Amino acid sequence: MNRAGLFHLGLKYLAGNRGKTLLLVFAFTLVWLLPSAIAMLVGKVETHLRSRAMVTPLVLGSAGSDLELTFNALHFTKPNIATLTYRDALDVSASGLGDSIPLYARFTASDHRIVGTTIDYLRFRKFNYEQGRAFLRMGECVVGSAVATENGISVGDAIVSSPETLFDLAGVYPLRMTVAGILQPTGSPDDDAIFVDLKTTWIIEGLGHGHRNAEDTPETERLSTGSDGVVRLNASVLEYNEVTPETIDSFHFHGEQEDNPITAAIVIPNGTKEQALLKGRYASSKTLELVTPAEEINELFATVFSIQKVVIWMLVLVGIATLALGALTFILSYRLRDREFVSLRHIGASPGMLRGLIAFEGAFVLVSSLALSGAMLIVVDWIAPILIQRFW
Repeated sequence: MNRAGLFHLGLKYLAGNRGKTLLLVFAFTLVWLLPSAIAMLVGKVETHLRSRAMVTPLVLGSAGSDLELTFNALHFTKPNIATLTYRDALDVSASGLGDSIPLYARFTASDHRIVGTTIDYLRFRKFNYEQGRAFLRMGECVVGSAVATENGISVGDAIVSSPETLFDLAGVYPLRMTVAGILQPTGSPDDDAIFVDLKTTWIIEGLGHGHRNAEDTPETERLSTGSDGVVRLNASVLEYNEVTPETIDSFHFHGEQEDNPITAAIVIPNGTKEQALLKGRYASSKTLELVTPAEEINELFATVFSIQKVVIWMLVLVGIATLALGALTFILSYRLRDREFVSLRHIGASPGMLRGLIAFEGAFVLVSSLALSGAMLIVVDWIAPILIQRFW
């Protein structure tokens, strides 16, 4: 029997037993794929998280979980962390040791995080605009590329904030915000965010509001007009749910704006010495903490890698067991095919050719599973950035 005959018989056997062949190919594919895919995904997530942390020097926040503070400031994923005041962020700039960029990442619109900040954040991240410009007043917003794409938004359109509860007893109405600009894709969490002025988020929270001019309200909405000319309104007067050039002057805040909440502040020290002084300044604070995002991500992945090693070793053990079962399947198949091999020997097949037939079938399963796992790794490599951007 020549080599062509061996290949012909081998392919005929595999085609005739396609169920067993497909099962073995699928099982071996998982053996090669799972450890490689896990290592690839962890590596890409690490690169994604580290790249953003490395360019963010320090983050100031309320004392609590360092990691939650880091994720709120960098990825806007922890909206319910304890807040600090805007005054705390201003104190950093007043110290002369560095600059601060306040962030209030708590509210959402269509499942996209609304991030209250200042123009300095847009400059810090070095954003480029696909359309429009930065926000210049309350009620305007700049949206990330993914927000614009998913919702079909253009400059001049409006986005409405989502209420925190179905029935808001505090009387805080959803705010209609005008899109002033759309950012170019960055491959970062900024693509899924909506950026507004800090005052806009405080209006969403109900800390600021606007009313119609009392003198312009109809008689049905007035309680009385005093002899002193003061108009008293009844409870039917609604607050504005949109800031427009015509209504912006009517919006006001109760109390000092410096005492309003923020969730974090990015701190940019003036130098290495100033960074050390800032860390020392907040080291003994019981209410505030200053964290280094790069260090927090390092600690996170130290834990992730230790877990990853355990998972991969378990997968290796499962893979060895799978390979052993595959080998056992071929051995049993060899024994069950005794009558077939007797017939082959009668027509001139040598013992070496019979072993070659078994080797060909085994090699076909191994090569096919390696090729399939390689193709699936290419798919994983392609969709990984999409998944990372979506969930991180």
